[in-house]
Amino acid sequence: MNYPLLKPKYYLSLIKDLLNFIRCPYSNPLKVKTVKQKVYDTIGLFFIKICFSISIASLLQFIYEPENLTSINMLERFSPFVLVLVAGVILPVYEEITFRLSLKFKPTYLAVTSGTFIYYILTKAVFKSRISLVDETFLFRVLIGILFIIITYIIFSREKVKKLIDRFWKDNFKFIYYLSCVSFAWLHIFNFELSMVNLLLLPIITLPQLFSATIAGYTRIAFGFKYPLFTHMATNILFTLLTFIPLD
Repeated sequence: MNYPLLKPKYYLSLIKDLLNFIRCPYSNPLKVKTVKQKVYDTIGLFFIKICFSISIASLLQFIYEPENLTSINMLERFSPFVLVLVAGVILPVYEEITFRLSLKFKPTYLAVTSGTFIYYILTKAVFKSRISLVDETFLFRVLIGILFIIITYIIFSREKVKKLIDRFWKDNFKFIYYLSCVSFAWLHIFNFELSMVNLLLLPIITLPQLFSATIAGYTRIAFGFKYPLFTHMATNILFTLLTFIPLD
């Protein structure tokens, strides 16, 4: 039987395809792949991402390792089961919708992404709260997000507007892809203290998230939305479970 995940050349091929996409992003798949091929490629890219993330995290420990306030806060607020549910399922769904869903333009996709992004900005920048925190501002944030989805959907669904945005998406996809990667990575700075050192080291601190975003954007376009979503879930669940392992 053919087991590509056991062959080093297979991973070199995946890295080559990924690098080609990063150099010249395309808005539609160049190759037609079977579901089996997509699953294999997604698992292979997941292994590559995990190896890269662990390597960078290990290197950063020797240089500078900022305290992840979001992780600490969630560990204090949630039981182990709820923590895995929130960090491993709910947040990946939210982040993939916000940063990857509308890489392929549809009025519905862009409207939902706009609403979830507004929720993110209100939560992090305006109210200095947490995405998963149900506080006195939560209902307001949710209602504004839903209202924004409805309004933007009405606007984006107008035929003239839809055609204009569709053309803009195709003509500027490279910029849109790069923007989604950088914004996903750099907005993770809110997980840490907003000190001068952390802000200056922002590109280094968020390097694992940037690499994850490049892979997620690639799999979103090449395979479909569910593939980066499941990879994101698997990554978060894995690292969340690792926090329960005693180090002493």
